[in-house]
Amino acid sequence: GIHIGWDNFLTTLPHPDGLTPFFNGNWNIYAQNPDSIEHIFGSNEGSGTAILTFLGGFSPQSQSLWLTDIAHHHLAIAVIFIVAGHMYRTNFGIGHNMKEILDAHRPPGGRLGLGHKGLFDTITDSLHMQLGLALASLGVVTSLTAQHMYALSPYAYMSKDFTTQAALYTHHQYIAGFLMVGAFAHGAIFFVRDYDPEANKDNVLARMLEHKEAIISHLSWVSLFLGFHTLGLYVHNDTVVAFGQPEKQILVEPVFAQFIQAASGKAIYSFDTLLSSQNSPASLASSQIWLPGWLEAINNDKNDLFLTIGPGDFLVHHAIALGLHTTTLILVKGALDARGSKLMPDKKDFGYSFPCDGPGRGGTCD
Repeated sequence: GIHIGWDNFLTTLPHPDGLTPFFNGNWNIYAQNPDSIEHIFGSNEGSGTAILTFLGGFSPQSQSLWLTDIAHHHLAIAVIFIVAGHMYRTNFGIGHNMKEILDAHRPPGGRLGLGHKGLFDTITDSLHMQLGLALASLGVVTSLTAQHMYALSPYAYMSKDFTTQAALYTHHQYIAGFLMVGAFAHGAIFFVRDYDPEANKDNVLARMLEHKEAIISHLSWVSLFLGFHTLGLYVHNDTVVAFGQPEKQILVEPVFAQFIQAASGKAIYSFDTLLSSQNSPASLASSQIWLPGWLEAINNDKNDLFLTIGPGDFLVHHAIALGLHTTTLILVKGALDARGSKLMPDKKDFGYSFPCDGPGRGGTCD
């Protein structure tokens, strides 16, 4: 199409009508005349004038999200964030008081004790707690980025390049992993240095510490279950294939995940449901009303939108779950046992350099 950038946006308008529709409230003009299905990427052929749309689905040519949808999404989120930024009180007298909200936040059943009372001061008084929360938030966001970069590809033609996508996914999950380990490490240091049992009496933090054995033992049995069943299946399958009897493999189809894909229009599994049923109202509406090019895109095996999944995916999924749960077990146990444990109740009173991971380093000795 046409180049519009900081160098010429005052002379070449991003939209033919300029800012007129914005000021007179007729915003839907910005969504009219989107790129046609026949639009050739990077050229004027078939290109429209819309700048903010809500089409959904993927461009049939580039198999990526519509750029006008992405622009609309980011503009909308910016507006919501600006409004939300005025919702809570900082140094000025407007907005809700976070401390009051947290202190009042007690579930009616009384099962969480004093609820979130005391949390505000606990967080504001501890830099390690703040750093831990920030790292955890960034870790989750980075992991979500890894998922969505290939599942809902924003870049033109990227979903056709499997190598790039595998590399990007791995890259972002690696970073997410480092951030999460950092989050738990600083959470553990918070428990040793900054946690005040009096200020947090009977609130959710204290409740977590009180029933930590239940949390840790649940993580333990989940990790053991995944370990035995995943590795057991792999060993069994490897062995029968090695002895020339591949038909004796135990291969479990991921039927629930396949059903979700089928409901979204993936035809290969021959489930007769929702979008993969020719006669359902959703299918009949989809061709005329919404998600142009959706069914074509997810049923095309030349891209990675809704990859066909089978028993191999089922195994790998559980192998990854094993790694995640075992890592979580180690990190959670290190943080919850940092102040002390049945084996060593006064751990928090020992110095940083106490042998076998002293309290300053998360206290995972036992």
